[in-house]
Amino acid sequence: MLSATAFVDLSIIVPAYNEEKRLPPTLERLHAFMSTQPLRYEIVVVDDGSKDNTCGVVEASMSTIANLRLVRQVPNKGKGAAVRLGMLEARGQIRVMCDADCSMPPEQLPLLLAPIIACKADIAIGSRYVDGAKTDVKQPFYRVLWSRLANKVIQRSLVPGIKDTQCGFKAFTAESARNLFSVAKINGWAFDLEILALAKRRGFEIAEVGVEWKDDRGTRINPVRDMFNVIREALAIRRNFKRGVYDQAQLPAGEPVPARAA
Repeated sequence: MLSATAFVDLSIIVPAYNEEKRLPPTLERLHAFMSTQPLRYEIVVVDDGSKDNTCGVVEASMSTIANLRLVRQVPNKGKGAAVRLGMLEARGQIRVMCDADCSMPPEQLPLLLAPIIACKADIAIGSRYVDGAKTDVKQPFYRVLWSRLANKVIQRSLVPGIKDTQCGFKAFTAESARNLFSVAKINGWAFDLEILALAKRRGFEIAEVGVEWKDDRGTRINPVRDMFNVIREALAIRRNFKRGVYDQAQLPAGEPVPARAA
């Protein structure tokens, strides 16, 4: 079992809200794959104030997954807040966010990590819309529409050049994770937009990697409600930039602010 201060190569952060059914097979699959890799790793589940037995199933899994950790966030605050807490609690030199439904197979991790390991990027994001992306199922029309509208209407102004901000499979160096998540404000679905917009403005190099993915038929996305929420949060992000909110935020002690990209 890893000690509280043990050096870790890779942290996998899994935000979870009422995931007692989908989470156990995801944890087993992540552990099975990572056990074959030459990396010291931890899996950090952040429970976002679940009302079901999510915490119980994670604690039960600890008996067979020694490097599994549970971090509790109470009350429920949103996926963005859960990922932020996990990124700051993690110990890994590289920190990956992964959805509880395991829509991105663990076997895709080496592909995602490659740009960071090769020192070509500070952040690597899985993408469903660049070369190399593939799936064995057709995504429902409403999800395609939801994603593409988000890109056309919102992302273009905040993160130009990035084709897929909402894929729940992203990797960060420890430095970029601490720098960005320590000042982030958005708790909901648009936290990806905020983090990537901050990364661009602070000069971090972002690589978009085409990955294999599967559509989760049990998704909780409501295309109308969630699109409205993303738009509302995106507008809040733009206001924060205009008001200098992120520039005023306190960085971790000794953490340098990268030079802005030209």
